[in-house]
Amino acid sequence: MDPLSSLLSGIRAEGSVVTSAVLSTPWSIHFADQAALTMVTVLRGGGVLHLSDGDSRRVSPGETALVRGPAPFLLADRADRADVVDDPATRYEVACFLCDDEDQYVTPSPDVDATTLVVGVYRTAGLRSDRVLDTLPPVLIVEEEPGVCDWMETVACDAANLQPGSQALMDRMLDWALVCTLRTWFERSGADAPAWYRGLADPVVGPALEAVHRRPTERWTVARMAAEAGVSRALFARRFREVVGSPPLTYVTEHRLDEASDLLTSTDLGVAQIAKAVGYADSFGFSAAFKRARGSSPTTFRRALS
Repeated sequence: MDPLSSLLSGIRAEGSVVTSAVLSTPWSIHFADQAALTMVTVLRGGGVLHLSDGDSRRVSPGETALVRGPAPFLLADRADRADVVDDPATRYEVACFLCDDEDQYVTPSPDVDATTLVVGVYRTAGLRSDRVLDTLPPVLIVEEEPGVCDWMETVACDAANLQPGSQALMDRMLDWALVCTLRTWFERSGADAPAWYRGLADPVVGPALEAVHRRPTERWTVARMAAEAGVSRALFARRFREVVGSPPLTYVTEHRLDEASDLLTSTDLGVAQIAKAVGYADSFGFSAAFKRARGSSPTTFRRALS
């Protein structure tokens, strides 16, 4: 499993909705879930995102916005938010976690000029997914590939008609869309992309990174990682540090401890079981390494976050 797939394994859409409405100016849609991540894809129409810190960003048809939580935010038809946020007659709410079934939907309309959105909200499961979110700005906007919005609207219409299995289909579609949006963002952000993501595209570093994430319990050495890449040990070590920003074995240790931190907070596995699962021969060596890196023993770390 590559690093992005591994880190995204704890993020899932839940209670996704499609909203379609004709709204007389002024109007606003308030997103109240306080989710770790909210994805808003504009199929038609558009508006201005207003964030809790006062920042605003326009979102146009064919674009997807990812907004980091948990602060609430709103989408309005205009940049001047003062006229729209306090008027109950012009304010709608989307609350995927808090409402059920048809209560999730803004009043639908057959008008082809309606502002049409697909909205997905994401809870995270454990510290693994937080490592992806920590690499993102408060809001990012990505233009979707041609045809993506048409397909999303087809699935969204099926969900709106409450067909059997439509909610699960919608949620999985949004999981797919999230991966595509993040990949597009990381590829466009260049040097701002996480080091592990840049490494995946490197012909020397990439094969080793994938092997480490696929086989975390293997006794990795620089020579063994270099063999995965098919280059000399010296060349591999130099290239890895240039691309990732740390020595190969430092990366392996950090990855193992990150995985261990996630297992400590998201499972009931014992310390010895977690040590084995992340590649340590025994719990003593694992506990010592964990305490050096995290400042507390695995047991204390688990207790503090429980």
